[in-house]
Amino acid sequence: MAVLTHDEIQRELQTGRLEITPLAEDQIGPASVDLTLGDEIRVFSPGSTPIPVREDTEPHDYTAPARIDGAFHLLPGATIHGVTREHVRMPRDLCGFLEGRSRFARLGLMIHVTSAFVQPGMSGRQVLEMSNVAGRTLELHAGVRVCQLVLLRAEGEAEYRGRFVEQDGP
Repeated sequence: MAVLTHDEIQRELQTGRLEITPLAEDQIGPASVDLTLGDEIRVFSPGSTPIPVREDTEPHDYTAPARIDGAFHLLPGATIHGVTREHVRMPRDLCGFLEGRSRFARLGLMIHVTSAFVQPGMSGRQVLEMSNVAGRTLELHAGVRVCQLVLLRAEGEAEYRGRFVEQDGP
């Protein structure tokens, strides 16, 4: 596997094999594409009973939908589910990783807890498991470029067909 650089990302977009919409030219960096936080989020519902970590556990059973209208205060130690504004459609021979941007990581914002991998053939908006590991509240705003998608060329082809195929919300 090899990381795609700016020119290779441009080629993949121009041929239509890779689709990222909406996308501004300046979102494409030297070896990644900046993605923005959409205005839809899910927040954990209050409760004190433990959440079971099992194959059949549904995150939506423990979270509630919300919107970022102006600003959302992410408290220290809190986790929410965000979603990118951009819809990404990957060809079967590209995969990627969502990475936080260092300017926000230095403030304590984690963009993905552990699920950064974007599967080949995936199509949808990217869900972000956002956590505040700082000792201060972070103020989140929709439309900010909070993460970057690093693209890699895979050896062979595959297509994601799991439970989150064509996801459109957090």
